[in-house]
Amino acid sequence: MSEGISQSDRPQEIEGDSGDLFSKFDSLIAMRENLLSGGVEDPFNLVMEKVISPTRAICNGRDTILLGTYNYMGMTFDPDVIEAGQQALADFGSGTTGSRVLNGTYQGHKECEEALKEFYGMDHAMVFSTGYQANLGIISTIAGKGDYVVLDIDSHASIWDGCKMGDAEIVPFKHNDIEAMEKRLRRIPEGAGKLVVLEGVYSMLGDIAPLAEMVKVAKSHGAMVLVDEAHSMGFIGEHGRGVAEAQGVMDDVDFVIGTFSKSVGTVGGFCVSNHPKFEIMRLVCRPYVFTASLPPSVVATAATSIRKLMQGSNKRAHLWENSKTLHGGLKALGFELGTDEPQSAIIAVIMPDLERGAAMWEALIKEGLYVNLARPPATPANMTLLRCSLCAEHSEEEVQTILGMFERAGKAVGII
Repeated sequence: MSEGISQSDRPQEIEGDSGDLFSKFDSLIAMRENLLSGGVEDPFNLVMEKVISPTRAICNGRDTILLGTYNYMGMTFDPDVIEAGQQALADFGSGTTGSRVLNGTYQGHKECEEALKEFYGMDHAMVFSTGYQANLGIISTIAGKGDYVVLDIDSHASIWDGCKMGDAEIVPFKHNDIEAMEKRLRRIPEGAGKLVVLEGVYSMLGDIAPLAEMVKVAKSHGAMVLVDEAHSMGFIGEHGRGVAEAQGVMDDVDFVIGTFSKSVGTVGGFCVSNHPKFEIMRLVCRPYVFTASLPPSVVATAATSIRKLMQGSNKRAHLWENSKTLHGGLKALGFELGTDEPQSAIIAVIMPDLERGAAMWEALIKEGLYVNLARPPATPANMTLLRCSLCAEHSEEEVQTILGMFERAGKAVGII
C-alpha cells in the first residue's frame, strides 16, 4: 500500500469503470464468452496430456493426430537430439542463470552458433532466447529514430513490435506487392537509413514472398534487407535455408532471422549475417543483453538438430509430397484454401466466420485431429482460418486419414 493512502481512501472499482485497465478487453471477453456459451470446446485452451510422437498426442483425453504444431521436420523425438539434450543437462545443469554477456555463454551456445554459421554459410550468428526476441532485438537495434522500416502489412507481431520498440518510422505496404513496396521506398528522404523487412513464408496463409524481385528493388534504393525465414528454414531451398535460398538471393540478404521452435524442434531464435560490424550487436541489443540465455540442454538439442537438417533432403522431399497431397485433397473436397497451389508446409482452410470455424475445429478435435483456429486480428483481411501445419513424419496413410476427417467434419458442420 502506498504511503499516506488508506484502503478506504481508494476509489471503489465498479463494473464498467473507465479506470479499469481491463476495460479495453471487454469486446474480446464478450466474443469469447459468446463463442463458448453454446458448449463448444475451447479451441484456445487445448491440453496435451501426453505427446507420443511428432505427429500424435493425447489431447483433451483423445488420441489425436497433430496437424498444427509447426514441427515441420519432426525433430522433437529424434534420438540424437534427445540424447544431446540429456547429456548437456547432466553435464551443465538445468540453466545458466545469466545473460549471454555475463555468465550465460556456455560452450553449447558457441557450438550452436557455429552450427548456424555452417548451415547458412554466413560469417556471424547470434542466438536469442526466443524467435520473438530475435526479431524484437535485431530490428529495434539497427533501425532507430530517424531511420525507416519498410515492411509487409502482414508481418508477424514480433516484427511490428521490433519496429515500435526501435522508434523508427514504420512504412507498411500491401502484402507481397512489389510495386507498392517500391513506391514507399521512393518517398523516403535521401540519405535516411532504410531497412526492408520481409518474410519467406507468411504464417497465416502459408504463402511465400517474391523475394527475388523484392530484394532487387530494395537494393536498388540503398536499403538493407532482413528476411524472417521462421516457417521455411529446414524445409524450403536445396539445403533448407529458406525462400531466399530457393529464389537465389541469399548473398543479397543482410540479415536472416529464424527460430528453433519450428523445424529445429526446440526453442530459441537467431540471426545470421555477413555484415562485418555485426558482432557489436552483442553489446547493444537490449533483448539479448538483458535476458537470461537458453539452458544448456536446449542449445545442445538445437545444435544437433541443425546439423542433422543439413542432411535432410529426403525429409524435405517427403514433406513436399505431404503438402501437395493434403492441399489437392482438401481442394477436391470443396474447401476454400489460402493459396491456389501448395507453397509451404502450411495449408490454411478459410472458414465462413468465427462461429462456424470454431464448430469445425471442435468437429475435427472430436474426430481426433488437431489444427490451429486462427482469428482476427491475427489473420489478414479479418479471416477465420483452420491452419494446418504438416510434418515430415506424417505418413502417406496419416494424410489420407486427415482428409477423411476433414470430409466428415466439413459435411457435419455444413462447410462443404
